Amino acid sequence: MSVTQEKVLAFAIVEIRQLLAGYLGSQSTADLSVRIAAHLAYALHNQADAVLEGKPFDTQQALRGFGAIDGLLGTEYERRLPGLMTELAGQAP
Repeated sequence: MSVTQEKVLAFAIVEIRQLLAGYLGSQSTADLSVRIAAHLAYALHNQADAVLEGKPFDTQQALRGFGAIDGLLGTEYERRLPGLMTELAGQAP
C-alpha cells in the first residue's frame, strides 16, 4: 500500500475522531473549540475511511456535514470552505 498525503491526513482525522469521541453531543461541557474539533472529525471520519481504503466519497455529503456542525455549534464551515478555495485559486502560480 502506498502512503499518500491524502492517506496521512485521513489517518489523522480517524485518530482525532476516536480521541475526541467523548466530546460529541449537546450535553458536552467541554470548551467550544474541543467540541467543534470533535464534531469536525466525526463529520469527516467516513470520508477519511474511504480515502484510506482507496475509494471515492461524495464531497457534497461532506459539505452537508459542515452545515450540520454550523447549525449545531454556530460555526460557518460550509460557507467558508468555498471562499477559501476561490481565494487559493487566485493565488495559484
